[in-house]
Amino acid sequence: MGRIGWVLSVVSIAAVVAGGIVFLSYSNDINRARAAVASGARIANTIAGPIEYAEQGDGMPLLSIHGAGGGWDQGLANVADLVGEGFRVIAPSRFGYLRTAIPSDVSPAAQADAHVALLSSLKVDRAVVVGVSAGSRSAIELALRHPDRVSALILIVPGTFAPDSPVMVEGSRGSAFVFWLVNAGADFAWWATEKIAPSVLIRFIGVPPELAKVASTGERNRVMAIVRSVQPLSRRFPGINIDSAPDLQPLPLDTIRAPTLVVSARDDLFNTLPAAKFAAGKIPNARLVVYETGGHLLVGHEEDVRKVVSDFLAAANIRPSSIPPGEGAASVKAARTRQSQADFTKKLR
Repeated sequence: MGRIGWVLSVVSIAAVVAGGIVFLSYSNDINRARAAVASGARIANTIAGPIEYAEQGDGMPLLSIHGAGGGWDQGLANVADLVGEGFRVIAPSRFGYLRTAIPSDVSPAAQADAHVALLSSLKVDRAVVVGVSAGSRSAIELALRHPDRVSALILIVPGTFAPDSPVMVEGSRGSAFVFWLVNAGADFAWWATEKIAPSVLIRFIGVPPELAKVASTGERNRVMAIVRSVQPLSRRFPGINIDSAPDLQPLPLDTIRAPTLVVSARDDLFNTLPAAKFAAGKIPNARLVVYETGGHLLVGHEEDVRKVVSDFLAAANIRPSSIPPGEGAASVKAARTRQSQADFTKKLR
């Protein structure tokens, strides 16, 4: 073998080895992601059809409605640091996400009815409702259509209606590329982009990359954890496609009677601030909190938001440590059993 042939052989072997390492790394990561969403949740057979959901904690019921790219897992994560103990968090997967099927009617109103069907199947009469991003659409519809089921309404970076400046995906070429990945359900491409150009994905989830770069280590880790939590993308993209083509219309927000908190950031790349201002301006006595920076994930304001939520709930006379009316010792015991099961699942991961 000549010198050139020898060099080519070495390069070929190196390429095969490198490709094998990359494939092994990807396989390990994607298998972990698939295993994570395959456990920890259950299916409720409701009058609206089968709905996937997970629960955590006990006490005051709280319905956590995830945004685009989410599922029950992100629903739990969204409120993990938002509220303290004393809440029974119920986190459904919305239409098209993970194991919740897509019905013929995918409107926010139909999704709100499905939320209520889930609560009814769990024998929950009323709940604090937290809607994040695109999840705010069905949260608002829930407060409008089923006011007796909502003890308080919290809208975080709401992807809802604004008359003059609509919510939209950030318009860079990188975001256009990522949106193509979403439509392709490309698990490997999302994984590779995370490894090679994470700033592209950070921008795609609505956070200015320069903000994430100068954030604390803990906040940078939180941002990247959310980027990774989109995997497996292929099991979420049907829901993402529903969220990406909303038919948003003005709603009778002035009829909402639940105490309402709305939070957004001026530099949210999804442009949720106009929608937040519009909703807070229409809903009677709603409280609006706006941060100058933070992006769509409110980076750098985790403690601030936690305090705002705590103060809001206290002002609404919602006591998280109390047992909701109609729930006796048996219900509390069952809730604690659910928490123990969740803790056991975490230990296995």
